[in-house]
Amino acid sequence: MKLERQSNAVFTIPVIVAALGYFVDIYDLLLFTIVREPSLTGIGVDKADTAQILAASTKIINWQMIGLLIGGFLWGILGDKKGRLSVLFGSILLYSIANFATAYVTTINHYAIARFVAGVGLAGELGAGITLVSELLPKNKRGVGTSLVAGIGVFGAVFAYFTYRITGDWRLCYKIGGGLGIALLLLRVSVAESGMFKEVKQSNISRGNVLMFFNNAGRFRKYFLSILIGLPNWFVVGILVNLSNRFAKDFYGDSHIDSGRAVMFAYSAIAVGGITVGLVSQYFKSRKKALYLFYALTIISVVLFFSPLNSSDTAMYIICTLLGFSTGFWAIVVTMGAEQFGTNLRATAATTIPNMIRGSLPLINMMFLDLFQKSWKWSLTKSGVITGVIVIVVTLIAAYFTEETFHKDLNYVEAEEMLP
Repeated sequence: MKLERQSNAVFTIPVIVAALGYFVDIYDLLLFTIVREPSLTGIGVDKADTAQILAASTKIINWQMIGLLIGGFLWGILGDKKGRLSVLFGSILLYSIANFATAYVTTINHYAIARFVAGVGLAGELGAGITLVSELLPKNKRGVGTSLVAGIGVFGAVFAYFTYRITGDWRLCYKIGGGLGIALLLLRVSVAESGMFKEVKQSNISRGNVLMFFNNAGRFRKYFLSILIGLPNWFVVGILVNLSNRFAKDFYGDSHIDSGRAVMFAYSAIAVGGITVGLVSQYFKSRKKALYLFYALTIISVVLFFSPLNSSDTAMYIICTLLGFSTGFWAIVVTMGAEQFGTNLRATAATTIPNMIRGSLPLINMMFLDLFQKSWKWSLTKSGVITGVIVIVVTLIAAYFTEETFHKDLNYVEAEEMLP
């Protein structure tokens, strides 16, 4: 079934608003990483008790990730059933309220609950924005548009870092995040709904049916591969950059690495990489060639991370920046997730895929920490190297079997045929 599509230039209100939405999304998503220790000590956790700090931060992060996983399916289904704009409004409102609530937490449990709710809200932002932009832009421009959304959006992490450095008040930082969300909500009023979705909504076609990812072998394969091709992003950010202070001590002893600063450098570079990968994809007229190039850069950066060259704080910050730039391929991963599926499943796919990738971090952490370090008694460095090799090999195999989507017309719907 063919559907009418709306053609726009790259720099339009939907692209700008989607980029700003992802900016606020990343601000909120990474804020806890930046204010982790001061916020935990602020609610009574003993700063000197590193075990309690680690346990509390792990609990809060895990609950936020669970919220992202649940929210990914919730908002994805709503995006295909009710519309892309419904998700954008609903998700922003929910995580804005959660941000304000986080500013007033007094216990670890309260903190975890607030971040769980925020996670549910944050899950809808990127997928709905990418879906809307993909459907509003012509196929020869949508890669640049979605890369601008992802690239500009990740500057939210940089803004979060400097917001805390300037204010020094973690509670105020969460309030600012809530205020940014409300301001964005007002801006979103001017955004139009996707014409593709409007036409599908008028038909009797099944929309947002999650089971359709699993009742057809071809769709399930595309869905699973779309998740696997994004795994290195969260290995790099969630383990190498986030634990850069611990790795630094393991590599060269006397270290003053601030992991929050390392995250800021990495995300500044991810933003540049995200925009660059869209232009590279446009030049090659291929999503996969751009992916392969940035995968190669990621491998080189990971090798540098574990090499003898990483022997000072300056070198660590530079390499974290290189790691960030190389994982700018996140923009293409999310774009391909939207491009793999028809209009009646696109929002569900584009919203759940990035959140399933984000949700892979606890599993990668289980392998890296619980299996390799705790059970097998491997060192931090050996565990990091082996984890990285496994993640990258799995990703390269998945990328090889992933469909090229650069020239794909998104003007179609998914049928409901069943497995024999």
